[in-house]
Amino acid sequence: MVRIIAILVGAGFTFVLALALWGTVSTAITDPAPETAEHEFHLHPRDAGLSSAGFFGKYDRRQVQRGFQVFKEVCSACHSLKFVAFRDLEEIGYSEAEVKAIANQWVIETPSVNPDTGEAATRKSVASDRFPSPFANEVAARAANNNALPPDLSLITKARHDGANYVFSLVGKDGYRPQPAELLKKFAETKTPDGLHYNPYFANLNIAMPPPLTTDGQVTYTDGTVATHDQMAKDVAAFLTWTAEPKLEARHAAGFASVVFILIFCFLAWGAYQNVWRDVKH
Repeated sequence: MVRIIAILVGAGFTFVLALALWGTVSTAITDPAPETAEHEFHLHPRDAGLSSAGFFGKYDRRQVQRGFQVFKEVCSACHSLKFVAFRDLEEIGYSEAEVKAIANQWVIETPSVNPDTGEAATRKSVASDRFPSPFANEVAARAANNNALPPDLSLITKARHDGANYVFSLVGKDGYRPQPAELLKKFAETKTPDGLHYNPYFANLNIAMPPPLTTDGQVTYTDGTVATHDQMAKDVAAFLTWTAEPKLEARHAAGFASVVFILIFCFLAWGAYQNVWRDVKH
């Protein structure tokens, strides 16, 4: 009797769930959600073509260094790299002396405490310091950026879908553009508000950050590379890919070695099986 009741209760739950599912599906078919401007005009990021992409990707050290130069001269005025230390730059080809010089000459000094008075102070950065934030706190950051909070860029390419290509497209030559007339005609209420900027690669199409890269040659590369708008965007995307995943090359190498080991192991296991059971008739 108890078993019959349990079966009936289970059947009742199943029926209710099926009815709810049917109602949801039929509603979605007969009364679909209206299209939004974000759905129709948001663009998928362009391919940056970075050497770090793919299963066997490796960093182009010269490109990552150029990207660091773009970050230093353009992005660091508003964005932080709180998970990256100056000494980490040795991994992309800078010498110990160069790293010490970069830290010492960094425009934004590292927060400290005056040992004589105990009051808050700043000091020159050293190689072991992490990159200091351009703002004292979130309130100061919002006050300087029209109430928008510039995100930390240490892990930005991990925090955004298709991160490296997203960064490249967002700040590249066709990222910031006038709002299309077609969009305004179809979605008049989505006109870009004052203080925001239209960018089809941003999630809701309107971004608070002004265009960081505005013209070719904005940065003068020390290696002589021509600094076109897209070149600078690609280089800074490469640098931020490295900050988010500095051990990418080691991970790729370990993965490749693991696959090779598994293949060899499978071959040896198959050979052992054939050897052990060679005299047994199947």
